[in-house]
Amino acid sequence: MQYIENVMLYCLKQLNGERTIYSIYHLLNGKKSSQTLQDAHLFLLKKYFRILESLTREEFDQIMKQLIDKQYIETIGEQKFVLSSLGEKALNTTMPNEYINGWKYHHLTSLVWERLSLMVQVTSNLTFQESQYIPVQKSSDVHNWLKKVLKKQLVQKNEMGRILFLELVDCLEGAKDLNPSVLVFRLTGYQQIGLTSIQTAHMQKMNLMDYHLEFTSIIHYILQRLEKDFTRYKLLSLLLYDIQENDILTLSARKTWSLLSQGFSLKEIAEIRKLKMSTIEDHLIEFALNVENFSIDTYVEREIQQKILKISQRESSRQLKVIRNFLEEVSYFQIRLVMAKYGDR
Repeated sequence: MQYIENVMLYCLKQLNGERTIYSIYHLLNGKKSSQTLQDAHLFLLKKYFRILESLTREEFDQIMKQLIDKQYIETIGEQKFVLSSLGEKALNTTMPNEYINGWKYHHLTSLVWERLSLMVQVTSNLTFQESQYIPVQKSSDVHNWLKKVLKKQLVQKNEMGRILFLELVDCLEGAKDLNPSVLVFRLTGYQQIGLTSIQTAHMQKMNLMDYHLEFTSIIHYILQRLEKDFTRYKLLSLLLYDIQENDILTLSARKTWSLLSQGFSLKEIAEIRKLKMSTIEDHLIEFALNVENFSIDTYVEREIQQKILKISQRESSRQLKVIRNFLEEVSYFQIRLVMAKYGDR
């Protein structure tokens, strides 16, 4: 079964028919809407957030058609599907890769690849004392990063190639169920030009989407190893030098946060920013999802919070309508806020 099909089956299983299939499409694309961000939390799908930014609607529909044709999924309503017994069996025998983590690393994936590929090229050519070559990466930021880290590190230049090779081998050998060739064939070095993603996919007999997911998994795996064993890798650890913390908040939400921190009420913020109250409420959902220690007690009494969570657990549902049927006096916004804060627990 294709990797992308496996991801889709896992997402559908987690959603359990409570969202339309296009909520998965927005998740994979990394749409920064309050609904998509909340779904990623509520249904424990954060690892797949923004792992396929280039996925088109047509490609997504084609994958869904493949799952229907294979009888892995069955419809339960308009644009809503659940896994069939065949789909459950297919998923259980090929669980999704454990390393991919789009929520945490989506902003680093391309940057770390650009840094790694340039570092490998430069150290390889240094080893053979070659100075005449075209850099594989054009970004001035990446070039400036490498100049900085080369000045900072204490490894002799003629030793860098050997050490980087040993570190890469050591790092990648620990990757269970991953194919390092997906990354290695892309690398450029002394008198050796790396393959493109399309060429590598063809060589590995993979479709391009599955190749991209496997490549992303390997980059995320490297990041996890570096976080866990930072001091073990003298050169590879430099890939994380001077990287800013990921800010998951949207720009608009960040502006609302600034005003809220100054003591303005939600109504005042809406008036100042000339936005609908529903938009400001969406921003509060983002805060509940992403801002550590953000309290929702001002907006939902603690007793009501407990009632919402108990009903969600009892009914095994994260659907707002289901919960509100039991608490008609509570607004949809309050339910969303509570589920954003505590729903994934």
